[in-house]
Amino acid sequence: MQTARPGSALLAGAVAVTLSVTALPAAFAAPSSTVVISEVYGGGGNSGATLTRDFIELANAGSGTFGLSGLSVQYLPGSPSAGSLWQVSALTGSVAPGGRYLVAQAAGTGGTVALPAADATGTVAMSASSGTVALVSGTTPLTCRTVADCAADTRIVDLVGYGSAVVREGSGPAAGASATASVARGASLADTDDNAADLTAGTPTPVNAAGESAGGSGPGEPGGPTEPGTVRVHDIQGTTRVSPFAGRPVTGVPGVVTGVRSSGSRGFWIQDTAPDADARTSEGLFVYTGSATPTVAVGDSVLVSGKVAEYYPGTATQSLTQITSPLTTVLSSGNALPAPVVLDAASVPDGYVPTAGGGSIDALTLDPATYALDLYESLEGARVTMADTRVTGATTAYGEVWVTVKPEENPTRRGGTLYRSYEDPNTGRLKVMSLDAAQPVPVADVGDVLTGTTTGVVDYASYGGYNVQATELGALQDNGLEREVTRKQKHKELAVATYNVENLDALDEQSTFDTLATGVAVALASPDIVSLEEIQDDNGPVKDGTVGSEATLQRFTDAIVAAGGPRYAWRYVAPADGQDGGEPGGNIRNVFLYNPERVDFVDREGGDATTAVEAVKTRKGVTLSVSPGRINPTSAAWNDSRKPLVGEFRFRGKPVFVIGNHFASKGGDQPLHGRYQEPVRSSETKRVQQAAEVNTFVTSLLEADRSARVITLGDLNDFAFSPTMDALTAGGVLRPLITTLPADEQYSYVYDGNAQTLDHILTSPAVRRFDYDVVHINAEFADQASDHDPQIVRIDVNGGGPKH
Repeated sequence: MQTARPGSALLAGAVAVTLSVTALPAAFAAPSSTVVISEVYGGGGNSGATLTRDFIELANAGSGTFGLSGLSVQYLPGSPSAGSLWQVSALTGSVAPGGRYLVAQAAGTGGTVALPAADATGTVAMSASSGTVALVSGTTPLTCRTVADCAADTRIVDLVGYGSAVVREGSGPAAGASATASVARGASLADTDDNAADLTAGTPTPVNAAGESAGGSGPGEPGGPTEPGTVRVHDIQGTTRVSPFAGRPVTGVPGVVTGVRSSGSRGFWIQDTAPDADARTSEGLFVYTGSATPTVAVGDSVLVSGKVAEYYPGTATQSLTQITSPLTTVLSSGNALPAPVVLDAASVPDGYVPTAGGGSIDALTLDPATYALDLYESLEGARVTMADTRVTGATTAYGEVWVTVKPEENPTRRGGTLYRSYEDPNTGRLKVMSLDAAQPVPVADVGDVLTGTTTGVVDYASYGGYNVQATELGALQDNGLEREVTRKQKHKELAVATYNVENLDALDEQSTFDTLATGVAVALASPDIVSLEEIQDDNGPVKDGTVGSEATLQRFTDAIVAAGGPRYAWRYVAPADGQDGGEPGGNIRNVFLYNPERVDFVDREGGDATTAVEAVKTRKGVTLSVSPGRINPTSAAWNDSRKPLVGEFRFRGKPVFVIGNHFASKGGDQPLHGRYQEPVRSSETKRVQQAAEVNTFVTSLLEADRSARVITLGDLNDFAFSPTMDALTAGGVLRPLITTLPADEQYSYVYDGNAQTLDHILTSPAVRRFDYDVVHINAEFADQASDHDPQIVRIDVNGGGPKH
């Protein structure tokens, strides 16, 4: 049908074609390349049916999420009379790229198997043998009852006629629908506007947006296969990331069960014991049982029938090939498992992933000898093993740990793996989870080792990408990673630190305050100035107009005193409600703590949420128009984001200007492991704009006084090698201190097993003598008060030549 989106005109070039119902089949002008009706079943609850309800399944063949709000699916009897009306079922939500969306319709009295949880529910009693289903932009009932009239209705996004339906697309309706058979599109979801060619009859295989299907698995299931079919696991996996059988039913696929997952995304893995000779085709495959707990066991020899599907766990992720709606027959138990593939420095290539010029790599032929992600895809669902793996990302609250199978790949001084550039994301990293509840992943810090062998099956998830679902875990070797403590500043040194305290508010547990306070008083040795990020409203994530954080800061500074630190004072500018981003209702802001026994804060009235701080040139140098103040807070660069806080301090009689920052997050960026290569870093645009604003302000300070001492610091949410840093340092007005450290110490954050730097301290040229340190107390540890490590710089305001 002609393709229209809600609220938009018909796609350019789409022309309505008017034909009489007795003329040749309509030549529909614009087949859908995004959302289509992928399966229709009207036999639910009928005599002889297995499923209890009718359903309509939608699928998204496009590369972007397709919104369904305001759309509907509508049903018309196959031979409509003058009084026949289209029956409407409204839709909400969206369909992810490659995903499904399930609309449940009327239930009958027959059948024994429920649909998976529906994404929308209607009450239409569809015919098992003949009818027309339309996906419509809007919820107003259609009025067309002929091919010609429906072809001319631009609200119709897609249409499927089945059985003997008068209203259909192309040469005729899809054939073969019955009480036990649905009509469904093939693997490619192709829409040629010919229902007879595009859809074929087969066993109903409903799948919802979560990837859940109907039915379960287990020995002796009714209708389970009794003989091996002609399709093997390696045929299903194919030589690309997308199965050539996607969307198609398969029967009697043989394999041995190698792993079982009984919670979360339930299912089991099978592996063929008779592999082919093609290194590109995996011999392993996940069988998704939906809400049903698998009843098979590791070592069972099984035959599996079902529908092949590509499950995309996120909009920009790669997919996981799986069999859904399975029927399983256990042939024997206690069988030996296929030998696992060894993952190590010799087997994992140095190349990360092929490029598609920013497009999808789904259709690219795998090259597992050249690219690590191609290797892991060629082992998707298969058994692998690795020995003596070093931990590069500490165990999380979800029971996950990151390890590397390439111990010599960019090691940090403390045992992590350094992320050095966009082109070198470290190929040996893998996330490990346990399939055995009796043997959970051990609590490990960076630098620890899982000794011996860790064995399991290769899986893919939205967070982290390829991972190993372990059936056997190596033993923990605790290498005793210790939290660092920096030295105390000398009397003549001004110590300035930055610390992201991760959504701290007055309602948090006292233990949170105590741990963070120990970080300031002990690990950072009580700096003179601490620039804090993520101080929330006093009432936390409650949206009631509260923007103050006095109670939060009082509790925090009290805890610092209790930990042996000084009595800090504080300064901040309260944000306008709902304008600074962060957790909904939380209103996070930047805050300065300072030790009034060591440093003076120069208060200049007038600073508020919308007033811009300016550099004021005087005979004695530069001052601020307001202090504390915010950098150009009404600029679009700061929309829904934290505004930099600027303060004027005096230390030993000398002015020092401190700029506390918290740039926009990386949310929305395509993942390193995703299907779009190279990934788009969409959030980067905003950070570059923010960096330019800070650079402009620092430039104004230096134009007024080239000897001005400026320290800009905070969570910049970007790397030392990023365009954000280029924009911030343009013109040489600021020098990033992270690059003055040895390469294996240049990090303050760990993500997906990569040690990287999001937090920074930069100084103006007048700060010539400094001592800089990243103090590792959080990011490398399973037990952490924040996911960021603080940083500190000690400067000599009267200093001469460089020291670093």
